[in-house]
Formats: sequence, structure tokens, C-alpha cells
Amino acid sequence: MVPLRKQQTIAGAAVVEGIGYWTGRDVRVEFRPAPPETGIVFVREDLPGRPQIPATVAYCTDTPLRTTLRCGGAGVDMIEHVMAALAGLRIDNCFVHVDEQEMPGCDGSCLPLVEALLAAGIVPQEADRKAWLVREPIRLGGDDAWIEARPCCSREPVLQYELDYGPGGPIGRQKLEVVLSPEVFCRELAPSRTFLLEEEALALKVRGLGRRTTCRDLLVFGPGGPIDNPLRFPDECVRHKLLDMVGDLGLAGCDVVGRIVAYRSGHRLNAGLVRAILAAAGAPKRLKRCA
Repeated sequence: MVPLRKQQTIAGAAVVEGIGYWTGRDVRVEFRPAPPETGIVFVREDLPGRPQIPATVAYCTDTPLRTTLRCGGAGVDMIEHVMAALAGLRIDNCFVHVDEQEMPGCDGSCLPLVEALLAAGIVPQEADRKAWLVREPIRLGGDDAWIEARPCCSREPVLQYELDYGPGGPIGRQKLEVVLSPEVFCRELAPSRTFLLEEEALALKVRGLGRRTTCRDLLVFGPGGPIDNPLRFPDECVRHKLLDMVGDLGLAGCDVVGRIVAYRSGHRLNAGLVRAILAAAGAPKRLKRCA
């Protein structure tokens, strides 16, 4: 671990409200400044004792299609967009107060979260931000889906993702590489939205999920493309996969500097890479006591 920059927090509170895509519940998120070395900490205002959940991979549980944290008897779901907004803007210390378990879906992207955080202001702190420089390749997954961290000359993280839904479908194959910075994140990744196929959306509705979510709230792809919702980028799907990757890498609790290359990776593999990176860095494995 080496220091590369100063830690940062926000200058004041920022609030975002919306509905959870899975539960359909109204949720309020309030970001508050935090001292150096706090990290990102979720606070469940709706539960007795206002339990705190540190946003590190040690508390990440394997949940399909989303990133979930559990600490003691409390949890927060669908945190990847919140984490992406914070990590993309390089906000290292922040309390995230919430009144529900699931985070708001907003417009399917993390742009509303980014805009609220930028309006609050970002301020440097005295402590150094630690970074892990990738010196040896680390690879997880198999032929059908994998993710790899590789050494890189750049002082900024380089992220590459290849999406492959096969030929002839409405999404097809997309590939994108970015040299990550807050400016690039805001311009190229933050506006990209969650996506799924029409048959996947219908299957969720049958299970009673997504009752208040419509095709206007995210990208639902039918045979002819997105239903009732124009694309913001021709390759918006792969951009959103990179957005999710930024959020999941934020669970490292340090900057990861190297080249991260993924093929059809999802939240489970992303979190697995973070665990492997921390193991290679010799990070302590003990958990903080849940407050």
C-alpha cells in the first residue's frame, strides 16, 4: 500500500430520494461528511440503535444481480450505484444515512447521486489515501466470464469491459476501455443506466418484484431495442457494466491502480477480485464490530 493523494469527504449534506427497484419502497438517502479514515459507512436510520454497516468487501454477501452488505442483523441492498458515485468522485469518507434496506434506483444510473454530491461540494482532508498498485496479474473466473487485474504504467486506474450477449440480439457485443478519473466518470459512465432483457423483466414481475418500476426507469430491451426509453450512448450497456465495476472496486477501501479487464463479469466476480487484491496486499482480515 502506498499513498497517492489526500483523502476527501463532502463539504455538507446531500439528499437523494427515490424508490427501490426490487421492493418498490420509497427511500431517502442522506450523505454526510465523515472524518479521515472513516471510509464509507451506511447508517440504517429505520432500525433500532441506528446500526452502521461499513462499505467494505468483508461485509459483502453473494446476492444475484446486485451488491449487498450485511453486518450483524442489518443490511443494505443495491448499493453499487451509491458506491460508484462516491468512488467515481473520489469521496473516501462519508456517512450514508438511509431509511430503507434497498437504495433508490433513481433513473437507472448514478447521475442523480453524482449531481447531489457535487452540489454539496468535495473537500480534501489531511490524511493520505492509500492505494494498491497491481504488480502481478490476478485472475478469477472461467472461459465464460472472468475478471483480471494487471500491472499498468498509468497512475490512474484503467478499466476495460467486454459485454457479450451473442450475435443477433438487441444488445449484442460491446467493449469499452476508460482511464478513470472523476471527470471521465461523470462524463462517460455516471449517466449510463441499468439494463435487462424484456423476458428478465417479466420474470421479476411474476415474482412480485419491481411493481413500481417501468421501462422509463431503466433500460428494458425487447427484440427491437430499448422499450419506451432512448439510449444515452450507443454502447450504454457496457458503460453501465463499468459503472458497476467502479462501485464494486470501491469496496476495497483503497484506490486500486492498475489495469482491470473483465469479460462478462458481474458483482460476484468483481467482489472476488477485490478480496484477492486485499489478500495480495496483506490487508488485515478481521472485521470491525458492527455499531
